[in-house]
Amino acid sequence: MEDFMKEWKRGRTEASLLNPVVVEAAPDSMDGLLTEIDTMLASFDRLDMEAVVLKIMAMLLKMDRKVKSSRIRALFNRHLASLGIPKSMHCLALRLAEEFAVSSAARSPVPLPEHAPRLTDAAFLHVALVTDNVLAAAVAVASAVRSSADPARLVFHVVTDKKSYVPMHSWFALHPVSPAVVEVKGLHQFDWRDAGVIASVMRTIEEVQRTTLDYHQRDDGSVLREYRRLEASKPSTFSLLNYLKIHLPEFFPELGRVLLLDDDVVVRKDLTRLWEKDLGENIIGVVGAHGPGRDGAAICIEKTLGDHLNFTDPEVSTPSLGLQSSRCAWSWGVSIVDLDAWRRTNVTETYQLWLEKNRESGFRLWKTGSLPPALIAFDGRVQAVEPLWHLPGLGWRMPDADLLRRSAVLHFSGPRKPWLEVAFPELRELWLGHLNGSDSFLQGCGVV
Repeated sequence: MEDFMKEWKRGRTEASLLNPVVVEAAPDSMDGLLTEIDTMLASFDRLDMEAVVLKIMAMLLKMDRKVKSSRIRALFNRHLASLGIPKSMHCLALRLAEEFAVSSAARSPVPLPEHAPRLTDAAFLHVALVTDNVLAAAVAVASAVRSSADPARLVFHVVTDKKSYVPMHSWFALHPVSPAVVEVKGLHQFDWRDAGVIASVMRTIEEVQRTTLDYHQRDDGSVLREYRRLEASKPSTFSLLNYLKIHLPEFFPELGRVLLLDDDVVVRKDLTRLWEKDLGENIIGVVGAHGPGRDGAAICIEKTLGDHLNFTDPEVSTPSLGLQSSRCAWSWGVSIVDLDAWRRTNVTETYQLWLEKNRESGFRLWKTGSLPPALIAFDGRVQAVEPLWHLPGLGWRMPDADLLRRSAVLHFSGPRKPWLEVAFPELRELWLGHLNGSDSFLQGCGVV
């Protein structure tokens, strides 16, 4: 046994130097190892302890690699599952597009002409969604209407891309949320006449296109290249609609205030108090921190600025920028936006400038995403709102039951989106509860 342990300790250091062919040829089980030892005993007068130890080490190394490989495959498969669009959602989009082509009801105006004046009436509560996900938009709108104390006051503005416009229009034309009103507008339908507005929007679009191309073409070694490939495969990474949220003032030139919802939310409480929130001189009101903890410091709900931005880079850490890595970050999720205050600033231009800086730095300032430049551009113009308005991270973890019950807006940020099979079952059921189980479109496509 002493000889064995001596060889074992020495073998541990030599295991990493084993020939990969030897490791691959190692037995897969203890039974296989014992069989090989019996063969060695039959061939030689005494057992070669060094050979046995190296064989065991090769076997353990082989098993360890298999376990690691299995874990990586499991994580990768979960990642792929979080990226895919379910067949049911493809089916729904195609069925709605087909209905648009054959049914005048699906092509009816959204909203109806008699409700059009509400779209710019400041007396109403205006909710904006920028999304290409029909099903997610349907749930966000339905949940907000169901939770409202006065649904007749709600006006929803759904901004989508050209590809998703027809099914999005068809859904809300066939599924009105009366007494609330819904407007569906594609990017191709904005009739901007101001050359400055057109140039600004095109600057963002072109920069996103350049960023996407440069990110895919960079080669920083096999590991970083693989990381980039996985990051780029996430739908949100280079989604143009995500970046175009920076043009809310251009989308709604006649509105002074709008409540912005991400599409992966469920509204549980009336939004009126958030709508009426006094932002002072700030542009947006968002949830970023619980206040204060035992040491008097704020407790960040999700991430800090240091989780989003690279503070080792002098461009980010420069005192003139005034950012601190330990400060709580915010996310769009649910936010109240003062569009008039926004128009008086250069926030949009600052956002575009930082997008360009990050690309030109080789993506050194932050990895990917549309949020980091917003954290810089809006810095100093953000009003904190009560944490109950936004419970994020439901695509990452199950929340505390009491927190779930008290929160006004549930945000499925993270990979386990509620329309995916990988979602947490209890949360998925909560989300599905805002869809009509007897709807022929949803039943026909297996959504419910």
